[in-house]
Amino acid sequence: MMDFKMGTVFSALWKTKEFMLFRFLIFFAITLAYVIGTGTGAGIGWSVGTVAGGDDGSATGLLYGMFGGMAIVSGFLFYLREYLLYMVKAGHIAVIIKHLDGEKIPSGKSQITYAQGIVKERFKEASVLFLVDQAIKKVVKFITRLFSGIMTFLPIIPKPIVSAINTVLKNSVNYVDEIILAYNIKNEIDNPWEGSKKAVVLYAQNYKTFLKNSVFVTIISWVLTLLIFIIGFLPIALALKAGNADLSYMPLIIAVVASYGLKAALIDPFAMTALMQVFFKVTEGQEPNPEWEAKLEKGSKKFREMKNKAGAWVSSKFGGKDKPGSDNKDALPPQA
Repeated sequence: MMDFKMGTVFSALWKTKEFMLFRFLIFFAITLAYVIGTGTGAGIGWSVGTVAGGDDGSATGLLYGMFGGMAIVSGFLFYLREYLLYMVKAGHIAVIIKHLDGEKIPSGKSQITYAQGIVKERFKEASVLFLVDQAIKKVVKFITRLFSGIMTFLPIIPKPIVSAINTVLKNSVNYVDEIILAYNIKNEIDNPWEGSKKAVVLYAQNYKTFLKNSVFVTIISWVLTLLIFIIGFLPIALALKAGNADLSYMPLIIAVVASYGLKAALIDPFAMTALMQVFFKVTEGQEPNPEWEAKLEKGSKKFREMKNKAGAWVSSKFGGKDKPGSDNKDALPPQA
């Protein structure tokens, strides 16, 4: 059985529709930029190749132009990656948490402005959040490899099933970093490295439950993505045909662009919210298991770095000493 409630998930998403529209516009623009950049690069490459080498040169130029256009767009987006995480994903997480907890956003503020204020309070700089996010992904990948490696050596499980499970394992990783960021925001943790370290251990010790729910989320996400593509492709194709447009590839391209934007706006938040609900439900009242913490510290370099940075964060904040009279739980290692 699923450990998340579909009604609660959809209710939270509906209440954050302002942010979901914001997500859609951002990711639609990104996908459109790739289409335009690749198409423009292909056109320039084909023209240059035709002049330089005729038909053979045009084909080569077309290929290089496509990759060149894609590389330019990727390079531009590389500089926006911190902003997208800081203001878009983390911001949406902040308002979803409020709605899951039954809290209301203060009147007179838009969801986006309110969410960005929460994120800035927890993570003073985008670069800090980005570094924490990257460290979480590396540690979670280690946990995934650990479990997938164990299944590989189990002879009773057929190889196709192992491959299918590994696909689900990889899919579940896509949202864990966001869920751990949600843990920091929900618990108002001042030390993001300590909070993330604790949440990673909680995730590892509840991995089987999380994996079970990831199966349901993966299936639902794939079905919804396919429906969005089909629903988007048919009307676009019919509209272009009615207008006598001789562009057979255009319906497919437009449908892909629209589908990606809708996926980023609707399906990704659905999967994230569902698994977030599972994480908070399963880990409620738990403390990190010392055995799991030791296992991660032994096998993952990134986890060791996360632990060191958690200690360095406390030292830099209090000048190497605990704040006098402070009972800040985030400054202390979690107790078993």
